[in-house]
Amino acid sequence: MSPPLVVVMGISGVGKSAVGHAVADDSGVPYADGDDYHPQANIEKMSAGQALTDEDRWPWLDLIGGWLADHDEQGGVISCSALRRVYRDVLTRHAPRTVFLHLVGDHELILSRMEGRDHFMPVSLLESQEATLEPLEADENGVVFDVTETPERIAAAFLLWLRTTEAQA
Repeated sequence: MSPPLVVVMGISGVGKSAVGHAVADDSGVPYADGDDYHPQANIEKMSAGQALTDEDRWPWLDLIGGWLADHDEQGGVISCSALRRVYRDVLTRHAPRTVFLHLVGDHELILSRMEGRDHFMPVSLLESQEATLEPLEADENGVVFDVTETPERIAAAFLLWLRTTEAQA
């Protein structure tokens, strides 16, 4: 089995970073937070309560895709909202073997998580993210997990799913 190359995706507040760290630690591969690749203009825009446009996202997605391509052989895990299919397509053009771990949760749970953290993404943008989100499609390489479990349990279940999926291929 080759080292996993994973994008932990979902709306803000689902725990992408915590789950991403757990998957990377369990796999012995590097982890990166996609938020670190946003240009300052994007961070300022979101901090001001303004949703990003596709034009804001394309350069950011290309940077994340470049990170994935650079880690294709050694494996890696990066968190990235990857809300729309076209965004995920950008990432897989850079690194075709990318697997998406899509984290989902109840609106009230996500809202409570967002209210209890220090992050540039304001709670006011939650509904915008929910409206933009396009679930994984059947032909995309990925799986959905509910965030009511701990990050460690989600990571273990995801890696089991990944091993099982690869064994069947």
